[in-house]
Amino acid sequence: MEIVKVPFGKFNGQPVTKFILVNDNGVQVGILDFAGLLQSFKVPTKDGGLADMVLTSENLDEFTGNGFCTNRLIGRVAGRIANGEFKIDGQEYHVEQNEGQNTLHGGKNGFYNHIWHVDGTKLTDDAVSVTLSLTLTEEMDTFPGKMHVVATYTLDNNDNLSLQFSATSDADTLFNPTNHTYWNLSKAAAPTIDDLKLYVNSKDHLAVDDGKIPTGEKVANAGTPFDFSKPTKLADALKPMANTKENGFDDIWEVEPSLDEPVATLEDPESGRKMSLYSDRNGLVMYTMNSDDPTVYNHGEVHPHNGLAMEAQTLSDTPHHPEFGNVNLHPGEEKTCTIKWHVEY
Repeated sequence: MEIVKVPFGKFNGQPVTKFILVNDNGVQVGILDFAGLLQSFKVPTKDGGLADMVLTSENLDEFTGNGFCTNRLIGRVAGRIANGEFKIDGQEYHVEQNEGQNTLHGGKNGFYNHIWHVDGTKLTDDAVSVTLSLTLTEEMDTFPGKMHVVATYTLDNNDNLSLQFSATSDADTLFNPTNHTYWNLSKAAAPTIDDLKLYVNSKDHLAVDDGKIPTGEKVANAGTPFDFSKPTKLADALKPMANTKENGFDDIWEVEPSLDEPVATLEDPESGRKMSLYSDRNGLVMYTMNSDDPTVYNHGEVHPHNGLAMEAQTLSDTPHHPEFGNVNLHPGEEKTCTIKWHVEY
């Protein structure tokens, strides 16, 4: 096990540091203190090299210069809040609307737009970790309450990378964080995720309006392109989506929460690489990077469907749909949640 600490450019004039976690199998994970960003997830290849399983760059400006939250931590609330308003125990709150009338990913000054404090690193015989923390006030991100959030990434010798969040607040607020990493397990020369196979432990997805806000209706996946109950080639699922406004997926699946059985798996039949995703919450937002915007990149390459974001969280817009779950955080309470990725190669 090993931890390597290296400089990784500057954000708003402040130095950014990358922490490289290495296990005894040669798996390497790069974590930035900027946005808690998962900058790389490298696994050994059969020819003795290393392959990155996520979209990445060695240039911080390519992460900060795009609007796709690439590989960053997201919060206080992942996804969208309709009209930037919600109630907690009858009290109404209004927060910044940064996508039309809606609030997206905690507003423009959420988790993803800060350098986090490095609380420390830990190295044992079986695991290596880095712990980051951030304190946000209402003046910083418009959400009520002074929130303190801690995020710990841990890589172990079973090739699991886990991410545990915990948060407290001095006033009623919301907490539904995620990690916004884009995955592509195929060889570097492959321009899209078309040949990858996706499985999702889900029977339903959420109907949404034109602003991608859930209507409250759950739609059966069976018989639709949203059905990944068996490993499905993404090209086959994306083809019928080509004529939609999105030209792909930007949608919300209801999943069976579990840290023991995968919520989803993504695999590349050609290389044998596979990623299994675990989550203790009931939602999975997936975005197939449908744009050819030049800020969508992988080592400078630009292609629609270049990567797949798999955002584990509680189902979106829960303040307006309490049947989806409870993301309220009250004073004197601590909430935790965990995302885990297991890689095979």
